Formats: sequence, C-alpha cells, structure tokens
Amino acid sequence: MNKRISMLFTVAAVAVISATLFGSTYTQTQMRGQSLDVSKMDANVIEQIHQMGGLQLVMPEAFAETDCGALADSGRKVVEFNVTGESVTLPIMGGKTYNAMTFSGQVPGPTLRVTQGDVVKMTLTIPAGEVTGHGNDMHASQMSAGSFDSINPGQSKTYCYIAQSAGTFKYHCSGVHLLGMDQHVLSGMYGIAIVDPLNGYNKLMVEKTAVNNGKVTLDRMFYDPEALEFSLQYNQLYLTPEGNYDAGAMFQHHNTATVVNGMQFGYVPNMVHNLLIKNDTNKNIFVAQPWNGLELKQYQSQLLYVENGQHVRLFVENQGNEPVFFHIVGEILDRVTQGNRVQSGATETWLLGGSQGMIVDLVFDEPGVYAAVNHDYAAIYTGAASIFVAGDPFGLNPRLVDAGVIKAPVPSYAYVLGNPSNAVPPMGMNSIAHPALNVHGLYTDEVASEKIASGAIALWEVVPTLPPIP
Repeated sequence: MNKRISMLFTVAAVAVISATLFGSTYTQTQMRGQSLDVSKMDANVIEQIHQMGGLQLVMPEAFAETDCGALADSGRKVVEFNVTGESVTLPIMGGKTYNAMTFSGQVPGPTLRVTQGDVVKMTLTIPAGEVTGHGNDMHASQMSAGSFDSINPGQSKTYCYIAQSAGTFKYHCSGVHLLGMDQHVLSGMYGIAIVDPLNGYNKLMVEKTAVNNGKVTLDRMFYDPEALEFSLQYNQLYLTPEGNYDAGAMFQHHNTATVVNGMQFGYVPNMVHNLLIKNDTNKNIFVAQPWNGLELKQYQSQLLYVENGQHVRLFVENQGNEPVFFHIVGEILDRVTQGNRVQSGATETWLLGGSQGMIVDLVFDEPGVYAAVNHDYAAIYTGAASIFVAGDPFGLNPRLVDAGVIKAPVPSYAYVLGNPSNAVPPMGMNSIAHPALNVHGLYTDEVASEKIASGAIALWEVVPTLPPIP
C-alpha cells in the first residue's frame, strides 16, 4: 500500500472513531445521512474517490455557483458593484494629511446594499497610474479565496456570488499575493455590505413600564419595521509623522487615531451649531471640534439627527484591529442583531471584535444629545465619539420659524441641515427616507462633486445664504 492510500485510510479511520465517540448524529449531519464503513471498501475504491475529488464528491452542495454567466441566467436579481482602487491624499485631524488607499476615492468605500438571494457582480478596476495592485475580499460571499487575488494597475477583474446570508458584512482590500494587506486596509480600503433579509426586517418591540391603578406594569410598545438608518464603521490609523502607514505601530497596537467612517470626531458640532446655540461661531459646545469651519467643505463635521419616537436602525461594523464596545450615552440598545439572529434586547453595550458587524435598533424617546462611543476610553479620546441629536433639545424651532428658515416646526434638525451623506446607507428594504442629505465625508473633491450632483446639499455654500437667526 503506497503512502497516499495509507494516509486516506488513516483519515477514514479517524472519521469512524470520531463518529463512535460522539455518536452517529455527527456523521449523519455532516454526510447527509450517509455513513462510512471502511470494512466494506478497498484501496481501489478509496483511490477512485480521491481521483474524483475526494470530499467534493460527498458534499457538492457546499461549493457555491460563482460563474457570472450562469448566475445571470438563474432568475435572480443581479446587482452590479463597480469600484476602483486608488491611492489619494486625504486630511486627518490637526490640519495634516495622510497617504490613503481607497475604494473609489473615499473612506470607507461605497456601501453595497442588496437583498438576500441577489447576485452581486463585483468589478474592481485599478487605474493605470496606481502605484500598487489591489484586491477586494467581500465577506458576504461564499467562494474560493483565490477569487480575491490582487490585480495590477491598468487591469480589471469581475467575480459574482449569491448573497445568501442576511446581515452586515465587511469588504476590504485583499489578495493571495498581496503581502501588505494590512497597509491597504488600515489606510482606508474597506467598506460595508448590507444584505437585507429576504422577507424584510421584523417589528421592533420595546419594553417600558407604566403605572395602572397604583401598580407598575410592563407596557410593550411595537414599532413598524420601517426605520431611519445610519451606518457607522470603526477603524484605526497607524501613521508616521509624515502621514505614511506605520506597520511597527500596528504590530504593537499603538494607533495614531480612532476613526468612525474614516474621520476622528467627524460627527460633532461645527461653527454653525456654535452660532445657533451660543450665538458665537468661536464658542465651541463640545469638548473636541476639529472640523469647525465652512472652508473645510465636505470635511466639516456634521451631527446625526433623528426624531423622537422614531425607529432608528444602525448598521455597525468593526473594520479595525481593536475591539469596539459600542454604547450610546443616555440610551439603551433596544435590539442587537448579528448575522440574521437577534443576540440581545435592552442592553447597554455590545462588543464587536475585528471584522464583526451588527444591526442595532433603538428609539430615542426624549429630546436630547446622545453620544455613540466605543466605550474604550482611549478610543473615545482619539476620535470615536459621534453625536446624535434627537428632536429639538435646544428649542430652535421658534427661532428658525421667526427667521424664515423653516415655515413650521420640524421634528428634527435634519429638515433644516440634512444628515451627513457618509453616514447614510443606500435605501433598502424597510428604509425611511431621510429629509435631506448634506455632503460630508472623507471624499476626494471629485466624489464630493458627484454627491452634489446626486442632490446632496453643499452646506458650505448654503449656510452663508440663510437669513440671520436672532
């Protein structure tokens, strides 16, 4: 008996022993009800199985169809996702810049949104002038890792897969031959894919209490599946003083900055909010406001606005090395879903490891200011604080009406200023449309112009034209 056949017998024997120790259920589950009786097989049979593909013969359904032509004719919806891989210079806090790597000139890359069962046709193009090759590993796929290999400048590659599982999924630069994958991902080449459940999202149930006849009782409130949606992606930057990637710092977990959707403190007040609340553009109302001025254009920080009593859905992804202890100061996470299973209800904080995502559903009952943080103090102080404003906590409605900015009171300031474009995913199943979007994000000027052309508001142009607000 040669060594190869002997090794196959050894593997088969281990499988039989395992089945004996752990019971027949394991074998039946893994082998679709088929058991393996080595005593009834000879070396020639085992060699034939090996030559025919080994375990591929036993479990052919485990290998997904990925041929673009076959999937195009499968009767499924095909969603094209076309991105470029390019290196650009982008700003960081403190008036400096860093050498970023991007999908399509922005950090994070464009958000892919599909429905469970759709075919994703992903095409990555690397401009001829790019300094290095790039790839795209999409965690929503189930296919050979060889499909994600990097491609060289001046080339394109397309692959297809079925988005079989609902949830949030990372995508990032990757490749079998891409030695510096860490540099590419931690320099900005990442994004999120949202796969909506085939039958839509479930209603949200929130437990409250009420007093009836002097007795405290549970009062369950149900909210329709439709929700106002945001996406928040957490990562770190590891940079030299010159703005280059620092692998040594990464290996020691000594990050330069913590970013949410590519920016430190990107969702905090700016000079307009200072003026509205303090009547002085120079009087900051938050502990850190590094992106204040209108001259910063798409990089000026913007707040996240929601209505009171509104179902809000957050798609959260940890794109980096460090854990994310997701918490909203002053609020409870009413429901946490990972993959397509509810993991928790009414929890204060939820932990996401690297390359983990979740969907958070919640309702802001009271007018106020709420900070979404990574509850690691080092992360908070280096950039992971994002501010939600619910309702009209500053009593601005009367002043805005008197100034002629709005005709009647509004349920959130989004009706006046819009919500930041890089925090709002594409519309999908059970999405509530935002009143307006403003141009905000770690975009190149070309991408910012595309956002404006698509209808997003360039607040740095609009704000100077507003009437004085006494």
